[in-house]
Amino acid sequence: MPVRKPPTARQRRLGAELRRMREHAGLSPTEAAALHRVDKTAISNTESARFGVSADRIRVWASNYSCPDHAYVDALADMARERAGTNWWDEFRDSVASFMLELVELEHHAVSLRHVQITHLPGLLQHEDYARAVFGEAVPPLTPEAMELQVDFRMRRRALLDRPSPPDCSFLLHEAALRMLFGERAVVRRQLEELLKCSERDAVTLRVIPFAAGGFPSAGSSTMYASGPVQQLDTVQIDVPNGITFLDAETHLTNYRAVLDRMETRSLEPKRSRDFIRSVLREL
Repeated sequence: MPVRKPPTARQRRLGAELRRMREHAGLSPTEAAALHRVDKTAISNTESARFGVSADRIRVWASNYSCPDHAYVDALADMARERAGTNWWDEFRDSVASFMLELVELEHHAVSLRHVQITHLPGLLQHEDYARAVFGEAVPPLTPEAMELQVDFRMRRRALLDRPSPPDCSFLLHEAALRMLFGERAVVRRQLEELLKCSERDAVTLRVIPFAAGGFPSAGSSTMYASGPVQQLDTVQIDVPNGITFLDAETHLTNYRAVLDRMETRSLEPKRSRDFIRSVLREL
């Protein structure tokens, strides 16, 4: 099997899950190779995503590992059938940072999404003018051509919400994000009006954490929890100063679910959140 191009985050995740499955079975790479009747290098190359793997092989290996979770195996087989280079974001592969491509891929395949934003409004809900104002603060400054490319990419991401069956999206927005002035007041007004319109979508739940709610976990960062078809394939994405980090260890997933649950207890329920956004809008 030929060596593939640099693997995507999704392909690396599939290899990592096969490694976890083998380790849960208590097998070394050498023992697994003997069980599957393949060379040991086939195990390491597949688990490192250097080589691809077929859905049929995943099912055979899962059976050899005595994996009892059929939904999990089905989800991994579906991942193996995916083909890179066939999605809209591939046209941006040479012009947008790789971590942004991985973020879009994560959003695309998620069953549901839970976002937390403290000082920025979520990219999936941004109005074009607001997005342009946000990118206007980039360091170093973007050229006009690079600016329009970034805005176009962000607007293409928004099409996720227009799919016939979009993922269920839950957005926790802090009051600071509502009051942060990116661009002129007219731009922020249009953005808040866009938030209210998006909040009426069936697949969108929007909740506001007001300043009056006080402190809460993870107040200094933004987070997205992407649910896979089975819980083992969930992923946490957090923003860090040099880009984006993806976490999928079981402990991370458990802890971030708990963090998001605690944050939701500090937030206003959806109707009161819409009323709160309207009150901020009136003050502009």
